[in-house]
Amino acid sequence: MKRFATWAVLAALVLGMAGVAHAATEVKMTGDARVYGVYFANHNYTGWNTDGTQTEDRFQIWERFRLRSDFVANEAVKFRLGIKVEDVWGHGTLTAANPSVAISVYQAFLQFKMPDCNVEVTAGLQDLSLPTNAFFNDSVVFGGDRAAALVVDAPLIQDTLAVKAGFARMIDTNRTYDTTTTQVADEFDLYFLALPITVNGFGITPWGAVGVAGKDANYGSAGFLEYLVSAGSFMDGWKNDQNAYWWAGGTFEVTALDPVKFYGDVIYGAGAQNDRKWAKREGWFIDLGIEYTGWDVLTPQVFGWWSTGEDKSTRNGSERMPQVLPNWGPGNSFLFDDSQELGKESNMGVNPVGNWGAGVSLNNISFVEKLSHILTFTYLHGNNNAKALRYLNETLGTNSYYVMGRDLTTNEYLLGVNFDTKYMIYENLAAILETGWSHGEFQSSVWGHRLASKSRDGDAWKVAFGLTYKF
Repeated sequence: MKRFATWAVLAALVLGMAGVAHAATEVKMTGDARVYGVYFANHNYTGWNTDGTQTEDRFQIWERFRLRSDFVANEAVKFRLGIKVEDVWGHGTLTAANPSVAISVYQAFLQFKMPDCNVEVTAGLQDLSLPTNAFFNDSVVFGGDRAAALVVDAPLIQDTLAVKAGFARMIDTNRTYDTTTTQVADEFDLYFLALPITVNGFGITPWGAVGVAGKDANYGSAGFLEYLVSAGSFMDGWKNDQNAYWWAGGTFEVTALDPVKFYGDVIYGAGAQNDRKWAKREGWFIDLGIEYTGWDVLTPQVFGWWSTGEDKSTRNGSERMPQVLPNWGPGNSFLFDDSQELGKESNMGVNPVGNWGAGVSLNNISFVEKLSHILTFTYLHGNNNAKALRYLNETLGTNSYYVMGRDLTTNEYLLGVNFDTKYMIYENLAAILETGWSHGEFQSSVWGHRLASKSRDGDAWKVAFGLTYKF
């Protein structure tokens, strides 16, 4: 009864808000739901967690529901509140008896246009990504997530040139009061600027971002640690209370030769350059994709990327481009956390930075009305010197910074294949089947005999089937 009472109170609250707001504003509600089962064998190519201390449970059923309510005062002003429930069947909210209610806010922002112009301001918890193109799903630096931010979008030349600038507070660990009477640098702030330029047959977006990273911010709890800092910092920390990180890049799209289209990114990033030598991190990332859109029944795509990797020492800093939280991946690839619709337990979580690779995808395959498929093959090879990865593992033991299968040496590679199907039962209801397979070759001298030996019989498999509904 407690479960139903809680949901009744929530429903009454939402409907009450809608009723009160209706007198002065228009309330629009949209949302989505997905329910699906996932069979996933050999996470991390071993069937264990990353340090080999836990064993996987191969089958789970996930459910997610999201509701977005827009409180629209007029065409220039609105506020959005988005709430979410997500868990596996039999746990937390979705437990049969005595469930724990877990409703989270995932969007909460005010959006308005400045008077007498088209400059749009968005302030609050919002979806946020650094510039990229849809061919690669999202940004390899930061994408596909949310942040508490202030973002300004301003058209400078209609349909040709615009500017997008923003500030996001990614982490504030201690909030109002620090843990001592001396101020602690416990924040991580991100500033960014982009200039989208579009002309006939060509588009380019030069962009830059600067992060101010506090020494005492909790990067581990945010999932940023292994992406942002160097291996030397992971072991020995920073000298400075704050370190600057910066990225400069450009994303482009060429459609002048339509139906042949080209996509790409060039990015350089660096951080902690004024700290100790081992704290520095810097590197390049380049990708390129080509597709042919002249056929109705399928869209062939080829793609490749290259990134600098670690040299033989961790004491001279890192040669990998720093990241915040990537969401990059072409062709719905099973190797990367990218565009899978059945999101949980959906991929191998490989980091494209520090590696190079190539692949081919047959996208938008459709021979039957309402039925479509994606078939993608991806090959990935490491650019990291084995000595650096081996040194950290020997010093710290199995750790969360370098992980077998996520970070590859120059002697290691991965293969990945995914075949995904969507059938539109109705206009807003789809049945989805996602499948994936991956094989990896790993060095015992880097990861230890136990993990590497287990991986030789540990090809990863995933089969996920479910329903998605959007309204």
